Amino acid sequence: MSVMERLDQDMKQAMKDRAALKLSVIRMVKAALKNEEINKGRLLSEDEVLTILTRELKQRRESLHEFEKAGRVELASKTREEIDVLSAYLPAQLSEDEIRDIVREGIAATNASSKKEMGKVMGAIMPKVKGRADGNLVQKIVSEELPS
Repeated sequence: MSVMERLDQDMKQAMKDRAALKLSVIRMVKAALKNEEINKGRLLSEDEVLTILTRELKQRRESLHEFEKAGRVELASKTREEIDVLSAYLPAQLSEDEIRDIVREGIAATNASSKKEMGKVMGAIMPKVKGRADGNLVQKIVSEELPS
């Protein structure tokens, strides 16, 4: 079942269950996906859907950080719940060790020998981890694995 189909089914179920937060998050995601379809003038591929879901999740994580920093406990709590709802639609996240293995393969494949070639390595790795790893974590690991 595609992510879009799951979103439709879960939206119907959230309406039946009167799960206001889940319904709100699903509607927001569906609106973002619909806007992207309109902009592109075609239906989105599964990969594009995952990209948008990842972007929405990243926005929530950034908001959570800001709410916690400002001491806004009620907003931070709501944002954590939104993150949980969004996370359910993304593939399982890779562990740090799995990412490190992929990074090492990417370094070997691109013959990168210094941090100056980090962009080349990131370009080779990101399609492999798309939707399954945080880009900042991947960048940190690439930086650690490449010699100065």
